[in-house]
Amino acid sequence: MIIDAHNHPDWHKHDLKRFLENMRRHRIDVTWLLSWECPEDEYAPSSALPPVETGRPIPLARCVSYAERAPGKFVLGYAPDPRKPGAIDRLQAAMEIYGVRICGELKLRMMLDNFDAIRMFRFCGSKGLPVIVHLDYPIENGQSCPRPDWWYGGGIEALERALRACPDTIFLGHAPGFWAHISNDGRHLTEVYPKGKVVPGGKLARMLRAYPNLYCDLSAGSAHIALSRDLEFSRDFVLEFQDRILYARDCFDNAHQELLGSMKLPPKTLAKLYSGNALKLVPLSSNAKRNRKKIPAR
Repeated sequence: MIIDAHNHPDWHKHDLKRFLENMRRHRIDVTWLLSWECPEDEYAPSSALPPVETGRPIPLARCVSYAERAPGKFVLGYAPDPRKPGAIDRLQAAMEIYGVRICGELKLRMMLDNFDAIRMFRFCGSKGLPVIVHLDYPIENGQSCPRPDWWYGGGIEALERALRACPDTIFLGHAPGFWAHISNDGRHLTEVYPKGKVVPGGKLARMLRAYPNLYCDLSAGSAHIALSRDLEFSRDFVLEFQDRILYARDCFDNAHQELLGSMKLPPKTLAKLYSGNALKLVPLSSNAKRNRKKIPAR
């Protein structure tokens, strides 16, 4: 079984029909379908985005629409902006009305240990919702307008403070500002996607050893590039943390499956990455299990 633990509706010009065709082509049984809510002035214009509503680049309503039209194929994720009044009430309502099972994607120009965020994270911990967080550092993009950079989350130290403040909450780290810390080279402050040989002793491995509530979201170019830097190191990294890494894409190609295949990992490890760890955090409903198709042997 394969679960894509990070994707979005209408993302990269994939409507529901194209989305489901893509899942079939890459043998993906279930996708965690995530919203993205943030103020209009906090996200960069992107051709990947669907036509947006103000303050909701990827609204929950689109996720719900997909789930209603393709029962059993999606697990819903929703992350309200915790700085807005009533955020926890809206998350609770989304859980009760629509069956939201994940808090994500949280992608805001806000320190992750913001007091309002900590309150919401603790709520998620009490309800068993894993939280998917996006990290990016303020690396200048060569423009001054509309912003010289697009930072999110406040960096790895802010994530570490949130991990300490919310020990009962599972966090999944994602994006360039998270995966750059696979290497102990300090290049996270100057390069969005550092490449080259990994320097052992990176902050990411140290935090995974120190905080059992930290997991890794394998999605996007950020994870793919980080793990491609040094395949021997990455194989050891994946083996050490195989119980806390989730296969995910945030895109529609098959690069992540190809990368994992190149590592020659044991079948039991691959089973954890592809679905076991996701099911540990978010068990499938009986409806999803009934709609699941068996995947041919590799």
